[in-house]
Amino acid sequence: MLRSHEKRDHGGGLDEAARIFGGTRSDWLDLSTGINATPYPFTHPPADAWTDLPDSGAYDALNDAARRFWDVPDAAAVLATPGLSAAIAQIPRLAPPGRVNIPTPTYNEHAASFAAAGWQVSDENPTAQVLVHPNNPDGYVWRKTDLTAPLRIIDESFCDLMPDRSLIDHAADGRTLVLKSFGKFWGLAGLRLGFVIGSNDHIERLASMLGPWPVSGPALSIGTEALADVDWATAQRASLQTDAARIDRLFTDAGATVTGGTDLFRLYTVDNAAAWQERLATHQIWTRIFPYSGTWLRVGLPPASGWDRLEAAL
Repeated sequence: MLRSHEKRDHGGGLDEAARIFGGTRSDWLDLSTGINATPYPFTHPPADAWTDLPDSGAYDALNDAARRFWDVPDAAAVLATPGLSAAIAQIPRLAPPGRVNIPTPTYNEHAASFAAAGWQVSDENPTAQVLVHPNNPDGYVWRKTDLTAPLRIIDESFCDLMPDRSLIDHAADGRTLVLKSFGKFWGLAGLRLGFVIGSNDHIERLASMLGPWPVSGPALSIGTEALADVDWATAQRASLQTDAARIDRLFTDAGATVTGGTDLFRLYTVDNAAAWQERLATHQIWTRIFPYSGTWLRVGLPPASGWDRLEAAL
């Protein structure tokens, strides 16, 4: 079995999977990450996006597209970041170290970043809180009444699947930061693009931490195009909903129980998660297990070409 990363375990890791179970990366069907297997069909960026330093016009175009797509409040500011992880690493430094409440189980990057900045992860009288909305891995959806700490970070990396449940309205209240991932819903994780939306003060300080030109020219171009394509987003939501129901049928027929998830990843309870992961890995299909549960198996949706292969393996 693979060595678990106790502090910051993630999906992916195909190189290690191939080392243990054989094959090369191109042989594997990676269902461990929750990244859309049908990426946005972007137009190739212009030549100057690769050769020139991005100017303010490119950033303004991306921010305007983001404001429209997410219906950002007028009083809130938008910051494009080089992937969301870069912002997550810096956000704890926006306030003096204290106690931060991060309901678990959830994506572990937030807790690691707060701990690295000197914070104590605790649910007792917290001065900050992190809500992953919808939650990863169980898909739990939070409500506005759950926002209670003086500093609130709402990670909406998977909320583009359910835009009507977004808590973006709170981004202008001076206490809330809303995080958006571009790689998940649009299936372009390698582009390394994310967004932080919040008060002008928070965004200006975070921008200073990230330094000049944090986002590449190609990412600015592709992100602007994709965020303006509302029709594609609408069609994707419908398609992913259908595919999520389809994969649930496959896994329940194989003996798993649906525990939660979103329309980009499904969470199942099985008798032995490590054994399920290893059995699928012998078919060069990679899934996600967790160091804190022996029975949870998380599975992303396959591309159109992967359904028959997954069904045969199950």
